[in-house]
Amino acid sequence: MAVAVVPPAVRLLAHDRGLGARHVAGADEAGRGCLAGPLVAAAVCIDTERHLDKVLDGLDDSKRITAARRPQVAAAIIGCARSIAVVIVPASEIDSFGLHRSNLRALADALAALGDLPDARLSDGFALGDAAPPHRAIPGGDRTSAAIAAASVIAKVTRDRFMCRVAGEYPGYGFERHVGYITPEHSAAVRAHGATPLHRLSFAAAAYGDRA
Repeated sequence: MAVAVVPPAVRLLAHDRGLGARHVAGADEAGRGCLAGPLVAAAVCIDTERHLDKVLDGLDDSKRITAARRPQVAAAIIGCARSIAVVIVPASEIDSFGLHRSNLRALADALAALGDLPDARLSDGFALGDAAPPHRAIPGGDRTSAAIAAASVIAKVTRDRFMCRVAGEYPGYGFERHVGYITPEHSAAVRAHGATPLHRLSFAAAAYGDRA
């Protein structure tokens, strides 16, 4: 007997509907583990009373969506979300305040930027501290909640587009390919040419050696 496969979007939306809140906001980030480029946090508020199963067909944790498909899913999210906020944290700020602190603050700021509309606010994995609006931390949230998954897609697409845009300003580093993550190509480029203003110097010494 064949077992019906539930699309990820249907499962994710069912989770958020089950919270008993109409407007559910989720926050997630992209670029936390990168050695170059900003950290990008996003928050997305969806209306759980709308029938979005088909509109958001293809929604999932951004890491489970192909690079070619992510912009299409992002466009669908933008088209149906009640509100979206994006916070960009440059490398210099990450170096000054530390990655974890910068991450929590960016996620909190993204949720706060949605104002009073959300009836429920969720964050992926982390409790964001007392400075954040009231929220619930969901371990593995980008694979559990539609709002968090949507935020993960918006953050990832925003960050990847930024890194591809600036690749032309820093030729030879391959940002358009690795978008700032550590790869042999990336490490070799920094050893040969040094760090750019996009590089997180607090990360770079261990990854790149003395030239960073």
